[in-house]
Formats: sequence, structure tokens, C-alpha cells
Amino acid sequence: MKLLLHSCCAYCAAYTADFWGRQGWEVTAFWYNPNIHPFREHQLRLEAMLTLAQKRALPLMVDEGYEVIDYFKAIRVVDKVRCQGCFRVRLGRTAQRARQRGFSAFTTTLFLSPYQKHKLLRLTGERIAEEEGIPFLHNDLRSGYRESHRLGHELHLYHQTYCGCVYSEWERYCPIERPKKLKTSPREGGLK
Repeated sequence: MKLLLHSCCAYCAAYTADFWGRQGWEVTAFWYNPNIHPFREHQLRLEAMLTLAQKRALPLMVDEGYEVIDYFKAIRVVDKVRCQGCFRVRLGRTAQRARQRGFSAFTTTLFLSPYQKHKLLRLTGERIAEEEGIPFLHNDLRSGYRESHRLGHELHLYHQTYCGCVYSEWERYCPIERPKKLKTSPREGGLK
């Protein structure tokens, strides 16, 4: 049973790969995260994934390139749909690679985070699984969040301070009060 594990960061991947390995899966991590902003942050997280793969002998596939423009096209509608577009981009690529390379199933480390929209993430993954013809595994791993931090710290891995996208960076560091909702103009596709 071969599992392709979309990996958002090394901290989450360390715990999640161990979890699925204990369930009897042969786990390969997969790096594809065009949502991470800015590029330097993307590279820091990729370097941490490479370090984790080396230290843990964890097979790692890396989709080369930084397709940030495709990512922004996918999330041009903000609010609730923004995260769905992001999930769709990353899980869609994971499912495609899993099917192309003969994996039995795919999943994501995002189920470890207490900050993700788990129901939306699960539904998006299930839709993609149906479209791509490969099973999607879901397990709520939030109870392992603290353990993932312990593992990451023990392995001396880089740890980020925000989810990854420019919106989460803004929410984390912007000291001013933000508007409750951002609306888009359907005619222009931009912020109103």
C-alpha cells in the first residue's frame, strides 16, 4: 500500500508520515506548495522538507518550480472560497502525481493543523479523488499537533510562523484592524 502524502511543511510531515506508516502505509512525501509567500519562505520550507527526508529516510518527491501565478488565478475569489481554491490546486496536483506514479492513495498533512478548515479540506479531497480515480485518505490528526512541534524541534527543522499564503501572512503580521469580509467584483474579479 503506497501513499503519496502532500506535505505543507516539515513539522507537519514528520508526525503525519509516522502516523500513516504505523497504519501500514509505505509513505512518500510530496512537495507542491505554490501558495507559500514570499518565495524565500517557500524555499526555507522546502529546505526543511529536504532535511527531514534525509534525517528520516523519508522518500520525497518535489514538484519543481514556483507556480504562484497559477495559485493566484485559482484563489482570485477570496473569503471562504479562497481556501478551497488553494486546497484544490495542491491536492489536485498530488492526486495526479499519485495516479501517474502508481500510488494506492493520497492524503495531506493539512489534517494535522487546528487552523485548517477540515470539513472543506476533506470534501475537496474527496471530489478530487473521484475526478482522478484514486482514493483519498482522511484522518483528523489534530490531537498530534503538539507532538509534531516536539518532533520538529527535536530534528532542528525550520518552523514557520504563519500558514503560508499572503493572506495568512497578512493576518499574522498586520497590526491594523482588518475588514470583516473582503468582497470581489464579479465584473473585474478584483477586490472591492
